[in-house]
Amino acid sequence: MASKTATKDIITLRGSAAIVSEFFGYSANSILYNRGVYPEESFVKVKKYGLPMLLTQDEGLKSFIVNLTAQLSEWLESGKLQRVVLVIMSKATNEVLERWNFSIETDSEVVEQGVLREKSDKEIMREIQAIMRQIASSITYLPCLDEPCVFDVLAYTDKDVAVPFTWIESDPKLITNPEIVKLHSFDTKIHKVNTLVSYKNDEWDEQ
Repeated sequence: MASKTATKDIITLRGSAAIVSEFFGYSANSILYNRGVYPEESFVKVKKYGLPMLLTQDEGLKSFIVNLTAQLSEWLESGKLQRVVLVIMSKATNEVLERWNFSIETDSEVVEQGVLREKSDKEIMREIQAIMRQIASSITYLPCLDEPCVFDVLAYTDKDVAVPFTWIESDPKLITNPEIVKLHSFDTKIHKVNTLVSYKNDEWDEQ
């Protein structure tokens, strides 16, 4: 007699932290590629989230992103990470031109009591796909960055977090009177990530 086994898509705290931190790594690569912060030829195409994605081959940047995602995963697992911001600045003046803001809502019951949540991998992937498509099409809604740029990453954590020596206290690198574009969000049922990008509006300078 044939039997059918039902399977549930169980999400653990560690699994959710891995999904979200990996998302940040791919997002950073995509933003730095699509906004022209690093040269186009320094990226290679891979398939991820059912989409063609780009990954840097620059050794310094690769190392930075690996270390970044490892630290973010640790903070996510402890429920201490509130927000991650990728900031793009003018290389010549350090003026902030764009802030890619990823705010994180964490299910405190999971962190404190170790309960599990359920959500299918496919559903999470579809939500991440929507964000990645918006990042890839950012050239259609963001001003052209027509000067050499650099980037920085800011992490907002709970006050009681021990900060590694490789991280330093920073000002929030805000933009005065920014334009804001809200992007899609995704939710693992443990961590919800809300995404928006704010950018310098040159029209203000002309008034």
